[in-house]
Amino acid sequence: MLTPEQLAALRRDILVNAELGGRNLTLHSTWGLFSPREIDEGTRLLLAHLEVRPTDDCFDLGCGYGAIGLAMATLAPQGRTLMVDKDFVAVEYANRNVNFNRLENARAQLSNGFDQVDPELRFDLIASNIPAKVGKELLALLLHDAHARLRPGGHLYVVTINGLRQYMKRNLTEVFGNYDKLKQGAHYTVAFAERAQRGGGSAADV
Repeated sequence: MLTPEQLAALRRDILVNAELGGRNLTLHSTWGLFSPREIDEGTRLLLAHLEVRPTDDCFDLGCGYGAIGLAMATLAPQGRTLMVDKDFVAVEYANRNVNFNRLENARAQLSNGFDQVDPELRFDLIASNIPAKVGKELLALLLHDAHARLRPGGHLYVVTINGLRQYMKRNLTEVFGNYDKLKQGAHYTVAFAERAQRGGGSAADV
């Protein structure tokens, strides 16, 4: 049986120190969130291949405690970064990490995909570490919604387990009309797609 001291230790925040966007950040995490003690392998692979411009408006889809979103906010100080997750604890910790690291150009909100996001918002870059068990129905919705929310010329970066590589290739090609495999590692693949340079897409503040 655990002692009161051991239980108290388990209740304390877990601190993750990581270099994100070229800056050393401290992230607070807790048990029950994905990869609470370290930045996971898939996220690290994605961040190694993410290209962010200083003025980009960015979107972190399924943010967890905020590693991808904070990296994008650091790399795009003149843009805005919105992070979403369907887990209220993840959103709480992502916002806590925004404040702790003094990133005034980022925020997190509760949303299952894009369903609670202001419909007027458009982004230059969307990035996601897609869970393996998300389900192909929801994944199809997320890809179509991501395409709709990107500005013309906007970029989508996703990292998935290698078992979803062919599915992502097929569906990104169908939805975006293009697909690029940026990196296939031992367990994860980073994929990229671009929204075509056509059509409207009004710029709204994140």
